[in-house]
Amino acid sequence: MTGFLYHLGRACSRHRLPVLAIWLAIAVGLALASAHFGSQASDNVSLPGTGSQQVTDLLQRGFPAQANGASPIVMRAPQGRHIADYKSAIDDSVKALEANPLVAKVISPLDQAGAAQVSRDGTVAFISMYPAESLGSVTIGKAQGILDDANAAKHAGLSTSAGGPLGSKLSKPSTESSEVVGLTMALIVLAFTFGTFVAMGLPILSALIGVIVGLSGITLLSHLVVVPTSAPTLAIMLGLGVGIDYALFIVTTHRDTLAHGMEVHESVARAVATSGGAVLFAGTTVVVAVCSLAVAGIPLVTTLGLTTGLMVAIAVVCALTLLPAILASVGTRIDSLPLPGRRPGRPLDVEHSRWARFARWIMRHPLVSVAIALAILIPLAIPAFSLHFGQTDTGALPKDETARQAYDDITYGFGVGTNGPIVIAAQISRAAQPGDPQLAQLQQAVARTHGVVSVSPVALDQAGTVATFSAIPSTAPSDFATEDLVRTLRDTTIPGAVRGTDVTAYVGGSTAAFIDLSEEISDTLPETIAVIIGLSFLLLTIAFRSFLVPLKAAVMNLLSIGAAYGVVVMVFQYGWFSSLVGLEGPVPIVSFLPLLMFAGLFGLSMDYEVFLMSHVQEHVKSGPPTRTPRDAIVVGLAESARVITAAALIMVAVFASFILNGDPTIKQFGVGLSVAVIIDATLVRCLLVPATMALMGRAAWWIPRWLDRRMPQVSVEGHGWFAERDAAAAAAAQPAAAAQSGSPAK
Repeated sequence: MTGFLYHLGRACSRHRLPVLAIWLAIAVGLALASAHFGSQASDNVSLPGTGSQQVTDLLQRGFPAQANGASPIVMRAPQGRHIADYKSAIDDSVKALEANPLVAKVISPLDQAGAAQVSRDGTVAFISMYPAESLGSVTIGKAQGILDDANAAKHAGLSTSAGGPLGSKLSKPSTESSEVVGLTMALIVLAFTFGTFVAMGLPILSALIGVIVGLSGITLLSHLVVVPTSAPTLAIMLGLGVGIDYALFIVTTHRDTLAHGMEVHESVARAVATSGGAVLFAGTTVVVAVCSLAVAGIPLVTTLGLTTGLMVAIAVVCALTLLPAILASVGTRIDSLPLPGRRPGRPLDVEHSRWARFARWIMRHPLVSVAIALAILIPLAIPAFSLHFGQTDTGALPKDETARQAYDDITYGFGVGTNGPIVIAAQISRAAQPGDPQLAQLQQAVARTHGVVSVSPVALDQAGTVATFSAIPSTAPSDFATEDLVRTLRDTTIPGAVRGTDVTAYVGGSTAAFIDLSEEISDTLPETIAVIIGLSFLLLTIAFRSFLVPLKAAVMNLLSIGAAYGVVVMVFQYGWFSSLVGLEGPVPIVSFLPLLMFAGLFGLSMDYEVFLMSHVQEHVKSGPPTRTPRDAIVVGLAESARVITAAALIMVAVFASFILNGDPTIKQFGVGLSVAVIIDATLVRCLLVPATMALMGRAAWWIPRWLDRRMPQVSVEGHGWFAERDAAAAAAAQPAAAAQSGSPAK
């Protein structure tokens, strides 16, 4: 692989203009295509075999107009006025909605069927709008058009907002401020790392082009498969983070070789072959980890993993092809425009650096180092054992989002539970009639259940074999009490009510669907974790030809991820310091966050593991006979710690900037990812790993001979390939030099 990467880097360097043109054409073409077609991202949860999916299937069969869920268009009258004062404007809005081809059914609050859609004090009402197709398959512009159909009511003086799936579609806080803050912080870190403004901008340029390509690809992909609405934002987070980091590794190596007098094209090629090898290996590990989420068998989680993997794969390809062309174009001017007081381009004295002194201290006190790291990691990880999956509702969104406005108005007029009605759908083995006693018995049993405020009338389909009604809980959709109510209905109320009847009933709706999703994830989490750890262990065993090195990596990654989970639980589930992240109090931890966090962080932590251990391994293999394993650890840490620290600061800056996003789910990812990277790059990679390696000594690199002979030869950074190549070139040059001087070769 080293030889391939070397020739790839050299080719991209020498043919820089065509490479730059190709990447520019791809980025512009995909960006224009995605802007033209728009996004069809959707949070539709498909969970075959669950109760919520049974409800969806029954509604699709018996009530196709209602199968895609109801979205209330909420209207609130100004102080001192009532909804009845705006009858004409509301009628006009209802007619406009009925004329929209994307709308299947509309129930006006002014009709007899919609009498329950007006609050008791007459100040709040909502139009029930049922879309003709899943709102996930329509663009943001068309979804906004549905809400705009209620402009007659808005222009008359009513405040209008959208709840339900329509509100969720239209209420995705923008990421621009997060991206600007993240990029600004990354530029500052790069400026101090490189000491020059020109070098500072190269990783940013490469990463941005990769993000544009990846984000455009995900937008177009949403027309083919169901892509969650959070997928693009998560992809931007990871794309910027790993894209800048991967470029940082290669640019650092390139500048170091230039500082030793190497020609530009050769320097670029060697940087791609060495650090690029580590980038390829680490990126592959990330992609394998996130794509392993498919093992869970949950469509939403699988798609999140695939879109994240796509963005990381594009970041790797950018670093290995686009970046060499950029470096070749800049040439020796890479150290131009230095920061005041900085003298870039000088070779670093690694063995006498601060990191070398710190590494030697660890070698002298390995047990103390391990104790310090564990004393911090274990307390942080303890709250993770109380992790409870849930779902965030629109009540946690910023107040300027339409879904939050609808949530607050419905809560004011009808009670908080109306924001998340529980849908009961029943299948009857005979043709039932309106007023069927068995259905009435079911409805009354649900109405008497503790936690249910009211139930709607039972509706029957034309064949009389499918019935449905809704139950309004007394608590919010995200409240754990609502989750308990759904389980009570499923486990006790409904089985007792339908026993001995011709009715089979299921509990569904968005609240029940997310509860089903949480249970599915809880059931598959251990299996998915085992698969990810197993694949990573296999890759690291092949790369480092050791049992203990990958085992150590797996254990320490679990420690850092556990600590990150613990911090997420403290901030979001417990509500500690929630105001610091822009929330009003505790919010549930979204069910797919721990699974996706584990896969992503396990892969991302491999960046630092590979970069550090490849340097240590190289000094173990090629160092002088007098160099001990501890000496190799000192030199390896001193060489890599500066870059690891800079890379971690960049990734933390990018991830933490997304805490500014108004979406609580994105905030949770921002906190979890940034905390995990801080912990991994400091306590784990620069303290716990070298201390543990010192305690293991030469045993760290042990592997059975029979297995060593059967494993493929892989060198992550390929220094051995260059040593053999340079030795062969020197041997070939000897006869030629001897012939030229007229003396025989020795």
